[in-house]
Amino acid sequence: MSEFLVNLLGERLVNSEKAEVDVQSLGTKLSLVGLFFGCSLNAPCKQFNGSLCEFYSRFKKTSEHKDKLEIVFVSSDQDQKHWQDFLQEMPWPALPFKDRHKKMKLWNKYKVTSMPSLVFVDATNGKVVCRNGLLVVRDDPKGLEFPWGPKPFAEVVAGPLLRNNKQTTDSSSLEGHYVGVYFSAHWCPPCRSLTRVLVESYRIIKESGKKFEIVFVSADRSEESFKQYFSEMPWLAVPYLDEARRSRLNRLYGIQGIPTLILLDTEGHMITRQGRVEVLNDQECRLFPWHPRPVLELSESNAVQLHEGPCLVLFVDAEEQGELEPAKELIQPIAEKLMAKYKAKEEETPLLFFVAGEDDMTDSLRDYTNLPEAAPLLTILDMSARAKYVLDVEEITPAIVEQFVNDFLAEKVKPEPI
Repeated sequence: MSEFLVNLLGERLVNSEKAEVDVQSLGTKLSLVGLFFGCSLNAPCKQFNGSLCEFYSRFKKTSEHKDKLEIVFVSSDQDQKHWQDFLQEMPWPALPFKDRHKKMKLWNKYKVTSMPSLVFVDATNGKVVCRNGLLVVRDDPKGLEFPWGPKPFAEVVAGPLLRNNKQTTDSSSLEGHYVGVYFSAHWCPPCRSLTRVLVESYRIIKESGKKFEIVFVSADRSEESFKQYFSEMPWLAVPYLDEARRSRLNRLYGIQGIPTLILLDTEGHMITRQGRVEVLNDQECRLFPWHPRPVLELSESNAVQLHEGPCLVLFVDAEEQGELEPAKELIQPIAEKLMAKYKAKEEETPLLFFVAGEDDMTDSLRDYTNLPEAAPLLTILDMSARAKYVLDVEEITPAIVEQFVNDFLAEKVKPEPI
């Protein structure tokens, strides 16, 4: 375990007293690490830190598992004085301020897109145990459910579900169905836009004879808003007053923002977290149930994924979507190989793959990242780290792409700032 944690966190952490903490000294009984991603200048982070301190103190004093948990602060602070002042409020260690490379690797590895975030990971292998630790602190203040590992969807959703005609059905009616778990709210304009499209997608899929159901998990601010919004939906919903079940579903899927549409297969296993992108890109539902594709054609609706971690983008001289096929075929075997490798390890792939032609979306991306006008152009963009990796060669071959990917993953490629 110690060797793995050293690889994940580095050899030394630092505590509030500016003393170094040897990672190997965290304890042989340690089984869970909570990575607290935050920033001293972020008001929600400051507020959550107070709650987390209470949770941590209580856990360390009263839980029989007190030696099995440690928390580590992973900061995005740019000012060392602010960082040091914030660390003074914490009873747990942090990654050293200057170790920005290690911190950014953790932000990317665990696909953290908002602050504060608390991700519980297995101390022996780094796999995510619970992505939404904020809800753990709120819903399980005494730590009685430690280690907060994922439960089957059927168990978490178990109970009555509503229809908008006020009738109810039991969640067992979902058995054997593809299921979309839809996290949304009436106050959120992108949610309402997606709902209008999703209603039509739902109709198309149901009329095609496929067993498909959607479960709405509301983030509305009142029961009245929930009722108004749900009246527009032809599917099922978790009762608004069942806040505990709604929270458990948010925790199960680590929801960090809305709208989010999770697609599950007939066994309740996740197909994709990107249901929103898939629905908007495939409004005729030809690709349902939307299994992840190794290579995507960059578009306005899927560009949001560029911010979820490092992305390989192959820019080519093509104005029409059909012209992008040769580029997709060139990099697809490399993408498939990488997906298979990480799927076997039960981990998310560390790199998404895109091809981009010539359009306004691509021009905007080139301008924002200050890329050369060359085509073809092979790049890896890490938007959260504001870093780019560029390979400008006359001819791009599968061997060149694979070497570029391997070098990036082995940290042999030098980044340029975006």
